[in-house]
Amino acid sequence: MEILSIHLFEGNLFSYVVLPLLIFFARISDVTVGTLRIVMVSKGQKLIAPFLGFFEVIIWLVTMSKIIQNIDNWVAYVAYGAGFATGNLVGLMIEEKLAVGIVQLQIITSKSAENLIAKLKASGYGVTYHDAQGANEKVAVLYTIIKRNEITKVLEIMRTYNPNAFYSIEDVKSISKGAPGFIKPSLRWRKGK
Repeated sequence: MEILSIHLFEGNLFSYVVLPLLIFFARISDVTVGTLRIVMVSKGQKLIAPFLGFFEVIIWLVTMSKIIQNIDNWVAYVAYGAGFATGNLVGLMIEEKLAVGIVQLQIITSKSAENLIAKLKASGYGVTYHDAQGANEKVAVLYTIIKRNEITKVLEIMRTYNPNAFYSIEDVKSISKGAPGFIKPSLRWRKGK
């Protein structure tokens, strides 16, 4: 009788604790990889995206096979859903830390932009600018293409010289070769045609 109860306990421990934990962590892994794959697709990374997709699908297939094998285990379903939600969060956090790609930063300021332009140029950033008419007053509009991981540095410069400036940031999928004032893109960026 004791041997039977030990086997039942071990079976329940595996089915309702160990298996759901494995499913949870597997789902975190495949959704994290999937999130990164989607980012790489949007950045035009033709070699990295399929590589990530391969591992994403393999992990998903193994996880789903365990769900199907334990179809009456509601704890596995909860672990699957929790892993999906957590995987999205982890994937976005990793993507934010990697800061892959380039962006266009547009700055609109009603204050004189001369000092800001000079500082950006002195810091190695190319700047294109022009005067424009805003809703209520004349403004200066500045554009610069920067590495995504340098956004914080450039915004700090902007806040020092024009703290009330309006800015927007857009992802850039590609740039042409020899973009004026732009640091040569590394191999992980897709060059323009």
